[in-house]
Amino acid sequence: MSLPLWGLRVLDLSNVLAGPFCGYHLARLGAEVIKIENPKGGDLARRLGADPKMSDRLQGLSFVAVNAGKQSIAIDLKSKDGKQIFLRLVATADVLLENFRPKVMERLGLSFATLAKHNPRLVYCAISGFGQTGPWAGRPAYDQIVQGLSGAMSVTGDTRSAPLRTGFPISDTIAGLTAAFAIASALIEQRQTGRGRFIDVSLLESTIAAMGWVVSNHLNADVTPQPMGNENFTAAPSGTFRTATGPLNIAANEQKQYQTLCDLIGRPDLKSDPRFAERQTRKTHRGALTDELNRALAAKPAEEWEAQFNAAGVPAGCVLTVPEILTEAQVVGRHFIETLPATRSDGKALRVARPGFRFEEDFPPPPAPPALGADTVHWMTQLGYSEREIDQFVANGAIGVTPIATAVSTRSA
Repeated sequence: MSLPLWGLRVLDLSNVLAGPFCGYHLARLGAEVIKIENPKGGDLARRLGADPKMSDRLQGLSFVAVNAGKQSIAIDLKSKDGKQIFLRLVATADVLLENFRPKVMERLGLSFATLAKHNPRLVYCAISGFGQTGPWAGRPAYDQIVQGLSGAMSVTGDTRSAPLRTGFPISDTIAGLTAAFAIASALIEQRQTGRGRFIDVSLLESTIAAMGWVVSNHLNADVTPQPMGNENFTAAPSGTFRTATGPLNIAANEQKQYQTLCDLIGRPDLKSDPRFAERQTRKTHRGALTDELNRALAAKPAEEWEAQFNAAGVPAGCVLTVPEILTEAQVVGRHFIETLPATRSDGKALRVARPGFRFEEDFPPPPAPPALGADTVHWMTQLGYSEREIDQFVANGAIGVTPIATAVSTRSA
């Protein structure tokens, strides 16, 4: 079986989420992704997650989420021997991915300019909070900091709750996807020209770019975006409404959909009401329309309305919890959750979510996330180091090796 990036080698030096999420997508596209980790603990996410025992095993559930299918080599890049081992490995790679602060790799003597001398074909992607240049380049950045600075929090929530962080690290996630897209594009150029490229990915800019509609309204109509809660600023009725049993999202964004909605809820009069008859007037009188719809929707449970509306072509959906959506037939039937060849601390199966794409062929689940340094010895051998040299590297701390009894190697994947 073959995937689009089959045969390509990626060195993933990244930590926590943005970089590892990018690397996870590259791995699921077929690339051989090798994590390069500090022997003293490795990726910080190895200690993060809701299961303390898994974190103690350096298999934190945050790490598990985005590192299945990868390999792990533990190298101390601050040591002289570690640098030489790394340079030898770089010469074999197609891509290098890192999310250190700007200038860190340069201070290690491992800048793109240096690495390109060892491998002119290298696609080097650096993910950082604010990019490699500018007055904020050297500032520390985490997802929440970027969400606040980007303007995303200012338009999330309503007038009472805003500014509000999203319920997951959206800036890290978007930056990871942005990096994966840019890397895949650069690999096409690499194949055509034989040359590599430096890619500068900013969490801040990736987040602002994803806010395209609200940014455009400000740039071109001088509108300052405001928090609107669960309402959609482009249309009405489009948002979250109350039913007999709970909230229901309805997006009757088109005129025909609105008219059908009015008929279905037994309020055909709302079609001709001058406040609601046209798209623009509905937006102007959004609050009054919502009140009318809530009164009518109180007659039935959310699930009944959902089925009735969708059958008639009016987009609608219940507001589900994470456990609820993961057990829905739509998700289960498409095998979106995969079981890995590994177990949790309680002995139950370890599971992960697939990426949001799939190919016609049905590929097996990826190998389990690697133990720290699980593949170090294998790659030292592949790079031409003798057993004696490997022992010396271990002794002086240049590399780290996971004991064979606990290692989870992914080389056979």
